[in-house]
Amino acid sequence: MKMKLLIAAALFSLALPVAAQQEVVAEAYEVALGDLRLPQSDAGTIAFKECDECDYQTKRVSAFTRYVVNGRTVSLKDFSKAVATVVDRDSQPVTVLHHIKDNRVTEISVNL
Repeated sequence: MKMKLLIAAALFSLALPVAAQQEVVAEAYEVALGDLRLPQSDAGTIAFKECDECDYQTKRVSAFTRYVVNGRTVSLKDFSKAVATVVDRDSQPVTVLHHIKDNRVTEISVNL
């Protein structure tokens, strides 16, 4: 039993330095659809605010940004059409995933 405990302790001590090296690579924002301004093209910017009192912030998008509706990847045009049908835009949450190092939005998703 002591041998198992010593092995477990040794393995745990080896894992600690790895855990300390973790870094945040992306931020996820959950915003109301009413507080989101979509880009006009694939290489534009989006604007959103996290709360009613918050200022708008802009983030860059690219041709590699994914637009997701109900778990299905669609084009920016189809995403815009889908969210245009939402009546209560202030209670519809949208998730914006921002890659910090690349400083661009990698995904915008909504479940309607």
